[in-house]
Amino acid sequence: MSRALNLEATEAEVSAVCLSMGVATTAMEGLIPSGTRVVCRNSEGAMVLRKKFKTKLIEGPITRSPRSVTPSSAMR
Repeated sequence: MSRALNLEATEAEVSAVCLSMGVATTAMEGLIPSGTRVVCRNSEGAMVLRKKFKTKLIEGPITRSPRSVTPSSAMR
């Protein structure tokens, strides 16, 4: 199972959920035109986020931001 998820949510929303649910991440970046790509530290964290954001998962192709990846504040 992939540790990376593409979500139709803001970086702030994803960060808040990660922090409240104890999900450690290694990277988080905005998508174009909206959404967030998040990479969890382990597959268990990815499963937690998939369950929490089940209606906001982006399936299919995405456009990543050309800016550099921001380290997540939820890193542990």
